[in-house]
Amino acid sequence: MTSDEEAFRQWAGERQLGLLRTALLLTGDHHRAEDLVQEALTKVALRWRRLAAGNPDGYARQILVRDNISAWRKTRREVVVADPTDIRGPDPTAGVDRRILLDRALATLTPRQRAVIVLRFYDDLTERDAAEAMGVSVGTVKSQTHLALRRLRDAAPELAELLREESP
Repeated sequence: MTSDEEAFRQWAGERQLGLLRTALLLTGDHHRAEDLVQEALTKVALRWRRLAAGNPDGYARQILVRDNISAWRKTRREVVVADPTDIRGPDPTAGVDRRILLDRALATLTPRQRAVIVLRFYDDLTERDAAEAMGVSVGTVKSQTHLALRRLRDAAPELAELLREESP
């Protein structure tokens, strides 16, 4: 095994779970999320020599976002909301009500709006980094964030109330 292969395997092993969580939030479907991650890892592997010195995380996120939007455009089918039990974490029962509300609210967003919310607030990317991952301008990220947050507030006002109750 070459050092490039070893470096890619190490990177992929470290990032796979994080990419899966991002993909799950983007798609709302565990199986589709796994497929997206596999596609992203394959594309990163094919370009590893060029990406290793750059930003393979950003490229992988870009693939997740673009492939998800492309698939949505091709099928135009209804988004399946992820089963909260599919999400692995330390305590699967903690915050179940909030998670169900969040999944339902995210399902009301367009793929681009959902991508903006996931990249900005889950992956904690800057507006510029989110724009780069999505292949759009910073202004588009700002406007899509505004529209998505408004839609989330309309779709799940009880989520905002639940979050207020949990604040210290």
